[in-house]
Amino acid sequence: MGFHEVRFPANLSFGSVGGPERRTDVVTLANGFEERNTPWAHSRRRYDAGVGMRSLDDLEQMVAFFEARQGQMFGFRWKDWGDYKSCRANGVPTYEDQVIAFGDGATPAFQLVKNYRSGDQTYARPIKKPVKGTVRIGVEADEMQEAIDYTVDYDTGIVTFSHPPDIGHEITAGFEFDVPVRFDTDRIHTSVASFQAGDAPNVPVVEVRV
Repeated sequence: MGFHEVRFPANLSFGSVGGPERRTDVVTLANGFEERNTPWAHSRRRYDAGVGMRSLDDLEQMVAFFEARQGQMFGFRWKDWGDYKSCRANGVPTYEDQVIAFGDGATPAFQLVKNYRSGDQTYARPIKKPVKGTVRIGVEADEMQEAIDYTVDYDTGIVTFSHPPDIGHEITAGFEFDVPVRFDTDRIHTSVASFQAGDAPNVPVVEVRV
């Protein structure tokens, strides 16, 4: 799959609408009860990039980005302003934000994840596109040093330790991240007259698996 490691202009994604979607198959039985199943282990996010357009300069910038990606051909990074870091929306990421794994004394590499909790249920979302310079890692409540104790592959979200963490040691992380997406259309319809009047083009964007 073609993917460009470039972020859609953050000033244009600010104000956009979108969020996660799930796919659930629901079968109603003869007795009125339901059986529910899902083929998706992870949610998929959709956005409308057109909502953030505020001027003709914004429109020109968006069209240039669209053309450089060749429509749906190449994926890119997207900043979801409603969910882009490991901590609460008004917080600053720290190395203790998320528990991503426990050491086994042999495994050196771990995937960054963000945990979503409600009641007794937790969903662990793999984070594949962390933002450079924002990842902080801890082991057993001690912060590690990047390039000394570990390295981060910012294209995959894999953290690799110079020495595998000991058995049972808690590995934690804090970070900012982007969503891997592509345009969900090969055409953009714009009208200068309507756009100047406040109408924004519809530019659907959908998350991709990487």
